[in-house]
Amino acid sequence: MKVHIGPDAPPELSAAVVAAGAELGSAAESTALIWYGGKPDRFAEFDHSGLEWVQLPSAGIESWVAAGALRDGITFTSAAGTYAQTVAEHTLGLMLAGARRLNVMARADRWARPAGMRGLFGATVGIIGAGGIGRALIELLRPFEVRVLAVNRSGKPVDGAAWTWGSDDVAGVGQLLAESDFVVLAAPATAETAKLIDADALARMRADAWLVNIARGSLVDTDALVAALDAERIGGAALDVTDPEPLPDGHPLFQHPRAIISPHSANPQSLLIPALARRVEDNVRRRLAGEPLLGVVDRAAGY
Repeated sequence: MKVHIGPDAPPELSAAVVAAGAELGSAAESTALIWYGGKPDRFAEFDHSGLEWVQLPSAGIESWVAAGALRDGITFTSAAGTYAQTVAEHTLGLMLAGARRLNVMARADRWARPAGMRGLFGATVGIIGAGGIGRALIELLRPFEVRVLAVNRSGKPVDGAAWTWGSDDVAGVGQLLAESDFVVLAAPATAETAKLIDADALARMRADAWLVNIARGSLVDTDALVAALDAERIGGAALDVTDPEPLPDGHPLFQHPRAIISPHSANPQSLLIPALARRVEDNVRRRLAGEPLLGVVDRAAGY
């Protein structure tokens, strides 16, 4: 099998293909394509009738869906699950920073203890989108003896969660919002999840609850969130992703005392590339052996 490495890819991805036992080739002669830095609208430059499989570099594929680039006849695989531990670690950091009001203390220019400090031990954590990242987060939270409420697409029980509801269970999602000390968003960006957390959802949350978004900015109505923070209707928000992204300079969320912003950095390049290389090597080996690939994209679901 010949594999072509797409635009702007680091050398680690080529090395992963060779380590898996495949041969590097030109775009025109290869049946597999490892994509990395190019935008979806460039895919047409590398597409051809003999192309059978494309490995994408991210877990979220909304830009490919929007561009209509996921054509029939090709198996597309995402990096779903590849970065779960890295992102879960960052999520835990955001939760602890919010609970202990580290954002306020880091910005302080005088000796003062901020109000609203709390602990994570024994808290109730609601995870909307309890897939790979959500499950990795649950493992990290075990020492804190938290109670986990989970929402996933299927509604099948999630290991470590006290309750699991399907994403279409309105009452279940409402219960999660109402009972959680921390609401963590880890769901994919689809038409169904757009502005999932709007003014109504924020009104259902506890007055001291924190919203943590490490999924995609489109899941949150930013204007409604700012209004809720200003009115102190929720405890705070810790966001690794925003809408718009990047946030414009001077946006109120940057200096808001109830907000923590990390600039889409839960999965930094220093950790992303080695993890992606491992996924590439694994999937190339699977392809050569005729085994199922990891992260196969469900076009109907949008992820």
